[in-house]
Amino acid sequence: MLGGFLALLSAAAFALNNAAARRGVLSGSVLQAMAISVPFGVPFFLAGLLIFGSFDDLWSFSLRDAAWLAAAGVLHFIIGRYGNYRATKAIGVNLTGPVQDVNILISIALAVVFLGETLTPLMMIGIALVALGPVFTWESRATRKAEAVSPTRQHAFTPAYGEGFFYAAVSAVAYGSSPILVRLGLEGGGFHSGFGRGVAAGLISYVAATLVIVVALAWPGSLLQVLSTRRREFTWFMIAGLFVGIAQMLRYIALALVPVSIVAPMMRLTSIFRFYFSWLINREYERFSNGVFVGTIVSLIGAVILTVSADFVQSLLPRSEWLAAFLKWRWP
Repeated sequence: MLGGFLALLSAAAFALNNAAARRGVLSGSVLQAMAISVPFGVPFFLAGLLIFGSFDDLWSFSLRDAAWLAAAGVLHFIIGRYGNYRATKAIGVNLTGPVQDVNILISIALAVVFLGETLTPLMMIGIALVALGPVFTWESRATRKAEAVSPTRQHAFTPAYGEGFFYAAVSAVAYGSSPILVRLGLEGGGFHSGFGRGVAAGLISYVAATLVIVVALAWPGSLLQVLSTRRREFTWFMIAGLFVGIAQMLRYIALALVPVSIVAPMMRLTSIFRFYFSWLINREYERFSNGVFVGTIVSLIGAVILTVSADFVQSLLPRSEWLAAFLKWRWP
């Protein structure tokens, strides 16, 4: 229950990060966003270790565990975030989200194959509803054309669909694969209490990703480009870095508490939260659909189902042998 709730909060924080980053890359570059938001995670997670008093958990990881976590950091914070920011700059947050939603299928498939996780009927229903919710946010082509010529709705950018959808797909693959690497690192020797170990794992991932950023800044012209970031873009990128740090910390703790097959679907609620935060912050630069309201209800129902146990459901319903057998069924 706690792990699912933390994943829900993480999804909301990710959505705020996306909205802030979108505002920054309107006039700033993706490299500037990466160079500011990624290193920000190191002091943020160090502060988390101080708060939880869990510095000892850093030494509980073997070299193999640390390698998995470092790989997860590079995959998620470098490749995934670059693809996300690049797609966001090209087509906006709202059009990027539905493409990224396929990462739930990648995460769950890899969790079943490599981590030996199993799915219950309740989890399958919850996954289906959470995955279905964002579908309602899609706009038809006719709606987009009508809105484009509407005098009351003029968009401040022209979406680059090919570039945007390609990089959204890149980020989906990275975001869908990284939770598996995190669990592989967390499940190594000495699986300690979730909170401290989750924060320690996140710090290792962020340090690895920051080292990649340092190397990238050595490329001719890269450092000069980052140093030329204007105050306005720098502020938005710092806000994005703050919320993505919060989101990642909650995500790592959730992964330390519950299986990937629960965390991954809950994280898809980011797609719903994105619409609301985009409307508040970037309404002139995004596309919106009335279907988001239906999507919100459907996804939240799925999220609730994912967090309840089979025993709790049985306690609410009349006793039945077929229901008990159904709830106890596992796949594979």
